[in-house]
Amino acid sequence: MTYQITLNKKVVQSLGKINEPYYSKIKKAIYDLGNNPRPQGYRKLKGRDGYRIRVAHYRIIYDIYDKILVVDVINLGHRKDIYE
Repeated sequence: MTYQITLNKKVVQSLGKINEPYYSKIKKAIYDLGNNPRPQGYRKLKGRDGYRIRVAHYRIIYDIYDKILVVDVINLGHRKDIYE
C-alpha cells in the first residue's frame, strides 16, 4: 500500500531553508514515508498527536491516516527548535 504524502505550507518553507546534504536526506525520508509510514526509529509523540522521525539533527513531525492512506507532514525543523 502506498500512502499519499501531504506537506503543510510551513514544511515547504522550512525545507527550502535547509542546505545540502541535509536537504536531500530529509526529502528522501519524507518520500519514503509514502511506502512505510512507520519506519525503524519512528516514535509516537507524547503530549500531542503525531509521530516523528529523525534525520541527522532534524525532526519530521507527521500524522498517519490509515483509513484513507495519507501521511500528513505537519512540521519540520532542527531538534532544538521543533518541540516548542
